[in-house]
Amino acid sequence: MSSSASLRASWQYEVPTSGSAHLPPDAGYAKALTNQGYSFEAAVADLIDNSIDAGADSVVVHFLRDSDRIVSLLVLDNGRGMDASGLDQAMTVGHQREYGDDALGMYGTGLKAASLSHAKSLTVISRTRRSAPAGRKLTAEGIEDGFRCDTVDQGFAQEQIDVYDGLIEWQGTIVRWDRVRAFETIAPGQSEQFLSKAISQLEQHLGLYLHRFLSRGIKVDIAVWDVSTGEETDHISVDALDPFGYKLPGKAGYPKKIMAQVEGVGQVALEAHIWPAKSNLAGFRQIGPVQQRQGFYFYRNDRLVQAGGWNNLRAIEGHLVLARVAVDLPAVSSSVFSLTVKKDGVEVTPAFTIGVDEARDSGGDSFHAFLADAQVVYREGASRSVVERQAVIEPGKGFDPMVKRAVREELPLKPGEDPIRIDWVTLPEGKFFDLDREGNGILLNKEFREDFNDGRRGGANDAPVTKTLLYLLLQDCFGLGRWEKKRADRIDYWNAILLASVHAQRERRSRNIP
Repeated sequence: MSSSASLRASWQYEVPTSGSAHLPPDAGYAKALTNQGYSFEAAVADLIDNSIDAGADSVVVHFLRDSDRIVSLLVLDNGRGMDASGLDQAMTVGHQREYGDDALGMYGTGLKAASLSHAKSLTVISRTRRSAPAGRKLTAEGIEDGFRCDTVDQGFAQEQIDVYDGLIEWQGTIVRWDRVRAFETIAPGQSEQFLSKAISQLEQHLGLYLHRFLSRGIKVDIAVWDVSTGEETDHISVDALDPFGYKLPGKAGYPKKIMAQVEGVGQVALEAHIWPAKSNLAGFRQIGPVQQRQGFYFYRNDRLVQAGGWNNLRAIEGHLVLARVAVDLPAVSSSVFSLTVKKDGVEVTPAFTIGVDEARDSGGDSFHAFLADAQVVYREGASRSVVERQAVIEPGKGFDPMVKRAVREELPLKPGEDPIRIDWVTLPEGKFFDLDREGNGILLNKEFREDFNDGRRGGANDAPVTKTLLYLLLQDCFGLGRWEKKRADRIDYWNAILLASVHAQRERRSRNIP
């Protein structure tokens, strides 16, 4: 057979080639790199994945602000760190490193793509136990200039490490974003509202997608530091938001394991859960619209990579909001499951949905029987009468995260209202508290702060009992139209009575009376 006849015979199976050439990326690739579609929360989560891969057990997301301007964002960890050579590799666009079987990283692009999707300047400063602090700086302009990466002044690198020596003692890494697009577009006077919303969304995202790591003891904090005063103005610890964290299941016998035979993969375990109807627990209500959170929860090496959705198995349905299925992706990669670069979704081939359709538990019940059970629990719950609780404006800055979560779990929230903040400020003598109704703020007289903190200054979320009682007392004073004289009088006599109580407490403290 002639060569041309051979080509004609095999064209439908393979495309023949006659040579090759190496085509390095053009500098214009910077535009693609900085437009990967990362949400702010997903980008920060990607950075924390690197911290966990580096063995960190403590991570801090640090917002830096200067008066009414948000300056930078830093992600700090106490992981193994990197030396100068490791930094060069980490900042090389397209560099592929070896990933262990249990690593959270996959593609080698997360640090650059996640960061430059939101910031025009990315700096990484790091130290190991055996190397001095070193740093590299990558900017969008530098990538356009032939992928240029700048070396951070060694003295500055040391100073940055020293600032955070409480976390980074012998080893660790600082990832810093400057010229953050969202920060630069905040209108004057709006930074407080932006931070409150951004921190709340970040806390929710990290609490959900990293909930298995948080439950095992890895500590993730979010803090705000005012560089002009040198004071920390807010600090919260991120708690695990377990999407399967109910106390009792909605139906006896659940959760149950249903096994699916997936072509090209083998047996895949589907852990089927039914939430109790009308649950107000954080893992059900506080991870997004409940209707969108039904379906599959895919995990890769214990990191949640998809939170809900049926992956073409069926449509979202109101009667299935209680049905959730945990799936740990196989350790060995396959063509059946494809994880997005942003780690916020999983694409599956029909092999998976076919396997799920035919899946059964050890007793012979099908996956569709599980869905039917979830619908029954929902309908029975919907028919029960419940006492309607009055909606409130949610607590924000200055309240302990446990308090904020308890309010969300117990009470419906008013939509479209900025959270109520609570601050210690200078107030006139004779006032225990005041209201900033326009700014949704409860203002406490800082003269009495030590009285509620055992003689200490306290942190940003201090005096939780006092603050919570005031919130419950005063939350209906916000979001109103006309300020009634009767309501103003009530505020005056509450203030007088509370002022007397704090003076009584101060007197008892001075005389050591329990």
